Amino acid sequence: MSTPDFTAQRTALADVVAIPVTPFGEDGRIDAPAHRVLLRRLLDAGVRTLTPNGNTGEFYALDPQERRAVVELTAEATEGEAVLIVGVGHEVPTAIDAARHAQDSGARMVMIHQPVHPYVSADGWVDYHHAIAEAVPELGVVPYIRAARLPGGRLAELGAACPNVIGVKYAVPDPVTFAAFARDAGLDRFVWVAGLAESYAPSYFSAGASGFTSGLVNVAPALSLSMIEALRAGDHPAAMKVWEQIRRFEELRAEDGSAYNVTVVKEALASLGLCRRDVRPPSSPLPSAVRAEVAAIAGEWSL
Repeated sequence: MSTPDFTAQRTALADVVAIPVTPFGEDGRIDAPAHRVLLRRLLDAGVRTLTPNGNTGEFYALDPQERRAVVELTAEATEGEAVLIVGVGHEVPTAIDAARHAQDSGARMVMIHQPVHPYVSADGWVDYHHAIAEAVPELGVVPYIRAARLPGGRLAELGAACPNVIGVKYAVPDPVTFAAFARDAGLDRFVWVAGLAESYAPSYFSAGASGFTSGLVNVAPALSLSMIEALRAGDHPAAMKVWEQIRRFEELRAEDGSAYNVTVVKEALASLGLCRRDVRPPSSPLPSAVRAEVAAIAGEWSL
């Protein structure tokens, strides 16, 4: 059996990988009309790679039916205008079921969330990802790595066993560790996506990344696209100019162990009249002073 050609998927990863929010209505349910508006805004700005059911989409706060609905809404709203990398996770059967649903909905890839388990071994990490990747051989598979404990050689082992594992969303906040890990795993074997967004993109690109994820892109897509254009051109000063513009916004998202990561993005969107600010527990609303600061930043960007 021949290996599918993943060229298009690899190209899509080497880009701004947008993580759309999941807007909620006054009744607490997914606000489908607002969701469509937000997705259309991204597409009209030129964003072409989307991850429904990512962390900025509150993956862990959605029930199984809602996660399926998010995928279907996104596929319907984009109608082939973007490559979808659907976030999947939880226990293996649930992740496989979600991956197959993603494929049936038109997704080209899945991003496997970091295993949420108190006892994750290197062997178990490989087995977990292998089982999911093997179940959907025609989909590109992208592990999401958030801990530095996994040796790069174990990812190389997974890649050798599963040709459809084509990229890595790497979210360990240490560029030196990333540079070493990527080379131990295979710098050219995988597409490396800076999983800590615009704040870390310049340093991670210098070490081998060619794409970055973004929640900020929901608010100011032009800034995210400007940064990747500068990084592709090797124009580090221009990339850092964008970094300076987004610095405070990303600092607010990262405060208190990223407690307000999603909340800040939704607050900015609410200030622009694009969706409600509501988030689900264990996330929580912003203090009023921070809300005002976020609105001021979003207002400056909208100009």
